[in-house]
Amino acid sequence: MRDLNVGIIGFGTVGAGVVDWLAKSGDLIGRRTGVRPRVKRIADLDIATDRGVQVEEGVLTTDVKQVINDPEIEVAVELIGGTGAALDLILDCLEAGKPVVTANKALLAEHGDRIFEAAAAADRDVFYEASVGGGIPIIKAMREGLVGNRVNSVLGILNGTCNYILTRMQAEQASFEQVLAEAQRAGYAEADPGVDVDGLDTAHKASIVASLAYGEWFGMEPVYVEGIRGVSLQEITYAEKLGYRIKLLAVIRQEEKDVQIRVHPALVPADSMLGNVQGVFNGVLVNGDPVGDTMYYGQGAGRDATASAVIADLVDVGLNVVSGSPRRVAAFRPHEGYDKVLDIGDISSRYYLRLQLYNLPGVLAQVAGVLGELDISLASVTQQESEEAGEARGEEVPVVILTHQAKEKDMQAALVKLQELEAVAKPPVMIRIEDAG
Repeated sequence: MRDLNVGIIGFGTVGAGVVDWLAKSGDLIGRRTGVRPRVKRIADLDIATDRGVQVEEGVLTTDVKQVINDPEIEVAVELIGGTGAALDLILDCLEAGKPVVTANKALLAEHGDRIFEAAAAADRDVFYEASVGGGIPIIKAMREGLVGNRVNSVLGILNGTCNYILTRMQAEQASFEQVLAEAQRAGYAEADPGVDVDGLDTAHKASIVASLAYGEWFGMEPVYVEGIRGVSLQEITYAEKLGYRIKLLAVIRQEEKDVQIRVHPALVPADSMLGNVQGVFNGVLVNGDPVGDTMYYGQGAGRDATASAVIADLVDVGLNVVSGSPRRVAAFRPHEGYDKVLDIGDISSRYYLRLQLYNLPGVLAQVAGVLGELDISLASVTQQESEEAGEARGEEVPVVILTHQAKEKDMQAALVKLQELEAVAKPPVMIRIEDAG
């Protein structure tokens, strides 16, 4: 059995989890793989706070150079997060000849091309399983398990905080604001939840997965992002009546020779695999040729799930080190897989549309006329009941329309025209529908 000396940069929640589980499972890992990761050094600005795990004397340091410059440390683990100091530390580790394991999705999404270029120049590995989906091995699946497949689509629920909020809104008939406040008190949401609820965290992950699928490191610029702040309990209730659940979804899809990369709330069938991903769990549905649909489900965040992914990467690095085969599977390899990334206006989708209409003769005909002029055909029209609605002439009535496939730019134009109708009492609400999975 071969020991692998590990240096960890960042001793927060995930770092402590890695140290804890290496102590508990190191021998088992060694028996299974022939490589046993051992923590030689941990660098953090705070080495006084008790993390609830035991480390040997002399392991903790506030000097990160003791990780970077120690020739006995064979792999560095970056767990400080952010896109500033973390980038410099990873580049320094690679320049020093150390392979790197990281969980830093924001850094990879925004600067992955630079990191992979440095890794290639240094002939060293960069592994990042924990950056997407927590403990779900989706990176390894995309890079190795599905390497023989053309990826048609990836649909992912990739943020546990958002999924927890939407699940509780549905189950308890509670408002977004109420559930968010409770999630913050319970520790499921940050004090400043913007990165999660505004979709940026999911967008980082979508960019990484799309890059692996289609062979170019996309960065963040082409990713369409829309969060869940605008999802009301009313929409969740109406969607459920129609057999759907609302999820914050990453949609990555090849359409002929072009690619879509978008993040937004979507209606998914309640009885589908994605529709049944509840609470803080994540789910990723990949469709490829020849494999068809494959589904990946599990804890998407948290100390232990993320530590599991980091440890798996450590073992992969260790096997490469002991066999003298760095970059056996490159962190990212460019390849030709698409023509262009579609602007959101050019995608096609089905749509959920809720209108608050005055109860007057001919109103539905006016709505249908606007949609028909823009080549948007109706799949169903349902007048919903609500406490605000009345049967009397002139009172507001909520009407929910589901459409067939239509162009996004046509739907956006329709929303403008519908709002101009005197019969429409309030701005329309539109949510895209994804029927797969």
